[in-house]
Amino acid sequence: MESMIVMINLLGAVALLLFGLAQVKDGATRTLGGRLRKSLTLGTGGPMRAFVSGFLATLALQSSTATALMTASFVEKNLIRSRMAQIVLLGANVGTAVTAWIVATGIEWVAPLVILAGVILYRGASTWRQGAGGALVGIGLMLLSLHLLSQATEPMRQSQALAAFLTLLDGAWPVALAFSTVLAFLSSSSLAVVVLILSLASTGIVSPGLTVVLVLGANLGGAIPPVIATLKAPAPARRVTIANLFVRAVGCLIALPFAGLAADALAMLPLPPSKLPVDAHLAFNLMVAAVFWPLSPLLARLMEKLVPDEPRGETGPRYLDEAALATPVVALAGATREVLRVGDLIEAMLIRTMKAFEENNLAELDRIGAIEKQVDELQQAIKVYLSRLGNKGLSEDNAARSIVIIDYAINLEHIGDIIEKGLQEQVRKKVLNGLRFSTDGYEELSGLFHLTIENLRIAQTILVSRDASLARQLVEVKVSVRHMEKQSAERHLARLRDGRLDSLQTSSLHLDMLRDLKRITAHLVSVAYPILDESGLLVESRLREAE
Repeated sequence: MESMIVMINLLGAVALLLFGLAQVKDGATRTLGGRLRKSLTLGTGGPMRAFVSGFLATLALQSSTATALMTASFVEKNLIRSRMAQIVLLGANVGTAVTAWIVATGIEWVAPLVILAGVILYRGASTWRQGAGGALVGIGLMLLSLHLLSQATEPMRQSQALAAFLTLLDGAWPVALAFSTVLAFLSSSSLAVVVLILSLASTGIVSPGLTVVLVLGANLGGAIPPVIATLKAPAPARRVTIANLFVRAVGCLIALPFAGLAADALAMLPLPPSKLPVDAHLAFNLMVAAVFWPLSPLLARLMEKLVPDEPRGETGPRYLDEAALATPVVALAGATREVLRVGDLIEAMLIRTMKAFEENNLAELDRIGAIEKQVDELQQAIKVYLSRLGNKGLSEDNAARSIVIIDYAINLEHIGDIIEKGLQEQVRKKVLNGLRFSTDGYEELSGLFHLTIENLRIAQTILVSRDASLARQLVEVKVSVRHMEKQSAERHLARLRDGRLDSLQTSSLHLDMLRDLKRITAHLVSVAYPILDESGLLVESRLREAE
């Protein structure tokens, strides 16, 4: 019975530590999320900045796993180079070790004060105060869990079963390494396992050599969750997390035979013997960083061979050739072809939505979400591709052309959102609720659908031909659409005043669909403005001049 109570206390303390870690990560993300992401992206211009960025991000998030996943997502989007990403994670690993070292400095007594300050901040109205308060509460819970862990492991000094188990592990270091690795993987936190080892080591029942081995396992296990989380991610993201696991695995295999010597060397330093786990944790990650930092280019090339790029499928970019970046004219031509492809996807979304509206067929809407996701992916790829082209030294004309393509891609992405979140849901309500528009209302909306699709085709032509007369025609159509929307809304309201039941039932849908179709045309017309501006056909304001 007593052993059961000890285990419950131990597991409860570990659970509190993990919960505190999660609170810190969530709070820091709410408070600094955007800044952290921006700093991590901008802070990778050189090896030292990349290392410091990973270090500071992990100190803020209290999770090297979160930093690894964030970095992998940036590599996937070509915002961070693969080599720099490896250095970022070396800094993240050192950040985790420093966190463990700080936590173990014996400041548990401030836990109540930190929790109190966190709760006071959390009661604030701003998101920043609530995030900071949540992070402080998490830090306080982590410190409190250390006190509980110390109390929970105190009875283990006299446990013959635990002593026998640790004796077995001490005689089989590879098994001990695997045991600690599994614990870190299951808890998704190397920090939690290192703190647990710290509590066990303080009882004096773990030998120094075994302590170092268990710390090595904690490091290895902490690198596995990011790999699992990115298994279905594109190859660039998987390379980052697999390389991090590779680095730690190689480091552990090299350090394992020398664990006893490492423990003796650390014992010679003027450091408290009770803090051996966190000292070993920090020393291991500093040594791994020192060894693999210079090898990061070689590691990046190795990962490219081990994790090759997948063949480009139907959903990915087709015309964004990396080699063409050296020739801006060719690169811009490829980007134009890619953004026209996005326009074709938008046209498919509009046609499917129109058919669902006209035929009351929900099957036409099944692919809308998947197509919209592809639109998001392609427009992001186009923006990143052309932003990289901007670093190659463009002529004024090519720079202006690049901006037009990016602007058009962004507008198409907005149209995709309008269709998916607006028109699709409105048509779905119409079909599911068996609503019927009045004959006039139905014809007005159907006609506007067809006109919108025609406007999209004109916009696609304008992007390629840069024809000023077509651009002027599209802007004039926008005015016509605005008048059509206004007149249709007035006629609809007139039908409501006449007490027509069909108009009453579809009132909100009718007005919402009119508004969304008008918004789509407004986004399409944006492609005409630069051409009209160059031709001197565009005025700055529609306001009539005062007489």
